[in-house]
Amino acid sequence: MTPGLGIAVRGVLRDAVDAYRDSPQATAWLRQHLARFDEPLRVAIAGKVKAGKSTLLNALVGEEIAPTDAGECTRVVTWYQDGPSPKVLMIPRDGPPRPLTVRRRDGALTIDLGGTPAERVDRLVVDWPSQSLRATSLIDTPGIASMSADTSARAGAFLVPEDAPAPADAVLYLMRHLHVSDVRFLESFHDQGVAKAAPVNTVAILSRADEIGVGRLDAMASARQIAGRYRRDEKLRSLCQTVVAVAGLLAQSGRTMRQAEFTALSTLATAQAADTEPLLLSADRFVRASETAPLDPETRAALLDRYGLFGVRLGITLIRRGIDDPGALSAELVKRSGLDELRTVLTTQFTERRDLLKSRSALLALELVLAREPIPASVPLAREVERITAGAHEFTELRLLTALRTRVVKLPQDVKAEAERLLGGDGGTPAARLGLDPSADPAELRAAVLEALGGWQRRAESPLSDRSQVGTARTLVRTCEGLLAALPR
Repeated sequence: MTPGLGIAVRGVLRDAVDAYRDSPQATAWLRQHLARFDEPLRVAIAGKVKAGKSTLLNALVGEEIAPTDAGECTRVVTWYQDGPSPKVLMIPRDGPPRPLTVRRRDGALTIDLGGTPAERVDRLVVDWPSQSLRATSLIDTPGIASMSADTSARAGAFLVPEDAPAPADAVLYLMRHLHVSDVRFLESFHDQGVAKAAPVNTVAILSRADEIGVGRLDAMASARQIAGRYRRDEKLRSLCQTVVAVAGLLAQSGRTMRQAEFTALSTLATAQAADTEPLLLSADRFVRASETAPLDPETRAALLDRYGLFGVRLGITLIRRGIDDPGALSAELVKRSGLDELRTVLTTQFTERRDLLKSRSALLALELVLAREPIPASVPLAREVERITAGAHEFTELRLLTALRTRVVKLPQDVKAEAERLLGGDGGTPAARLGLDPSADPAELRAAVLEALGGWQRRAESPLSDRSQVGTARTLVRTCEGLLAALPR
């Protein structure tokens, strides 16, 4: 994003704070959105009950800090952010914030609400020293479509507020498979006004991907094929940026592997095949008591709980293939879980668009203030919002990207993919927009952008292009000119 957009949005917010100095409520709200520019990106993790939200959060952080059981705290919106020391703060709906005791059990963080009912808690804020949380704060949300109407309503109110921009800048939406209720949620999770129907702040995740192949060693390959099919689905493409397959439990356990677990997996891998293969046929057989099994049932049950049958099978296979170090096995399990691909998506789709996503929320917040509390200064402020929205090329790109994906604007198939890529559909860096390797040198980038610029200029001037194609081509010409100007000379 060009620095000009962030500067312009901050400027109009400061003007609005000054104009509404006699309205404490409006001033406080605008100041919150001004402060959001200096905060890490806020990414919410959403999905149905048992979609694996907390497990994925733990995998992203690399520590077990989000409870994965069905306790009271899983019914509360919980923010996880970087902090100098571990701290849990409960913010009730009524009354002052209250610190909670920080406890760990078997290496995992446990949160006790201290007798306060979940429905009386607005949110929990967990400070945790973590490199992973410095650029991105993660927000764990209650399950959508929960059997508890109150829990579902709490998740919906946070993710899709009726009269305010969403507190999160972006959303990871977890689903086991594409269900009609998933589509309904994705349709609802779009800001109005400035960000109308833009899928850029949502990524869908095919969670628990290893279960798709019933725990077979090729389960992730099957899951990636299904995710690829979803990515090509026009309906889904109009609702989210991309779809990624991730085995969350494997990713979490891989990042938090313990020496005792590596030892147990090694024992299974080096035992006689006749003793271990029957155990690996099913989860029930794996934990069943057996006189010939190389490990006791309790140890096997603990392995199954932490890694799942797919993770156990994969770990044993990798050790048999020569991996004899816990660190190497941990890295390979994480790699095969799909977590590395998700991290790349988070960087290219969210982190690189940090200020753009925050600008959208800030302008929407300002539009709501101007509509609710009209004052003489509202008119020039509204004009400035309109000028920023209409003039910022970043917003023009978002609108066009959405129009292409929803087929409101149609292009010949041979150039549609290039258009979406240039608009940032695969990431915002020059290399990603031009379809080049991230290590491409400036000369390669310059040659590619000049070629793209020439092609879109010809399409903009062609008498065979209709009006919408001419408008699209002109937008892409400006995009290419911006890329060219940003390259080092």
